[in-house]
Amino acid sequence: MATALTSLAALSACTDSNSASNPGGKKDTLVLGSTADIQGWDPSNQPGFQGWSGQAVYQTLTGADAQGRATPNAAESWELNSDNTRVTFRLRSGMKFSDGTPVDATAVKESIKYAATHGGQAGKIAKIKISTPDARTVVASVQESDPTLMGLGGIALASPKYLASGKVNKAPVGSGPYTLDQAATTSGSTYTFVKNEAYWDSKSFPYKKLVIKVLKNQTAALNALKTGQIDGTLIQQSMYKEAKSSGLKILSMRGATTRLLLTDHKGEKIPAIGDLRVRRAMNMVFDKDALAKDFYQGRATPANQIFRPGTAAYIKELKDPYPYNVAKAKELMKEAGYEKGFTLTFPVMEGQGLEKLVPVVAQQLGQLNIKVKQQTLSGPSAVEELLSGKYPVPLWPLGNYGDSLQDIKDYVLSDGIWNVMHQSDPTVKKLYDKLLTTNGQEAATIQQEINRYIVDQAWFVPMVYPDGFYAYSSKISVPKSNDPNGLNPVLKDFK
Repeated sequence: MATALTSLAALSACTDSNSASNPGGKKDTLVLGSTADIQGWDPSNQPGFQGWSGQAVYQTLTGADAQGRATPNAAESWELNSDNTRVTFRLRSGMKFSDGTPVDATAVKESIKYAATHGGQAGKIAKIKISTPDARTVVASVQESDPTLMGLGGIALASPKYLASGKVNKAPVGSGPYTLDQAATTSGSTYTFVKNEAYWDSKSFPYKKLVIKVLKNQTAALNALKTGQIDGTLIQQSMYKEAKSSGLKILSMRGATTRLLLTDHKGEKIPAIGDLRVRRAMNMVFDKDALAKDFYQGRATPANQIFRPGTAAYIKELKDPYPYNVAKAKELMKEAGYEKGFTLTFPVMEGQGLEKLVPVVAQQLGQLNIKVKQQTLSGPSAVEELLSGKYPVPLWPLGNYGDSLQDIKDYVLSDGIWNVMHQSDPTVKKLYDKLLTTNGQEAATIQQEINRYIVDQAWFVPMVYPDGFYAYSSKISVPKSNDPNGLNPVLKDFK
């Protein structure tokens, strides 16, 4: 899993001496360290985690605040009808892509059509009908009620000519707050962007130049930050004390649940996972208190469900139905006929902070004779492969949305992007159908029913809610994270 480290010498040679603000307070260059390389420029394949490059070049119809509520972006306003079957976006006037073509209703429709045939959300988007009554109005409609229809606002907008070129990974043509400076970019190492002064909200992005340096090893990233070669980076829990003692500022976030996703509920690819006793046994070999105390050094709390505390689906009074009990877990495996275990392959993407966690999880599952193999994913196809269903049991510290309905949509429903095996379940379908026609407390009650069901069926192995940390130089300001997933600051948060 070890990855090539960018040498400090090389970094030093590339350091911009005009980083952050100069004595006059003028914002010049922001240099961010990223522990993962860019997955390519395909607008349908832009990850949210450390997704600063996509945020730089691509505009979306709507943004989102920390609770996942839509905020204006290319669409200055929108209207969702009362039965959640139609949303009307009203675009700003005068917007252009970096190739000079207009960001109008026709271009938005082309971007949605592209997303309907590419990327992990394609299946859902393909069901949406798009009309463009005039150059500034886009209407999206579905036949059946969908309370998450507003999520369409998150689609990255790109030039229709660029999308039609078939060369979407060569260089981005969007309408975001920055444009890529190809001459100052070295793929896999350094990506440089210059400010797009024509962007409608350019004042919210104070830096004239943005540089993203790929530092796949977080120790190297922290060293680069301490020596002033970058202005900020994500750090692991184990680095917190060192970063603090070095005088760095640290932003804390708690938006994730470390979990195994047991998406092969029917055992189509891994027959053992189709047995409820096995899924429950896998839950019972993790001492969550010890994980929180030792592995996460006290900067985490045990989790017995996947939803973020305080959201509608979260059940505060829920006691852990699968407390740590290896002996009982072994009994369940034996009852199920899997006392000799089986083999799992975990997909591991570089730079996601899983390098130290995977061995711990493998060790615990090993007590049930479950053998774990790692498969490292990288390059432009990594996300697509991760979500393809090829690996039915991902290990991932996934973010929890501020709106738990989005969690249900992405992680629980059969067409959910992270329900990678996309297996249907009649109970979930029945509850979600009820959810579509309810609001308020009644809807919250149904969300909790779904939560209770997936806990009972052990669809996940939730472990802990860990703190995440973003360390940054005193030369910049990062007051808070507006990431709905609570995993990192978004580009707009850097001041």
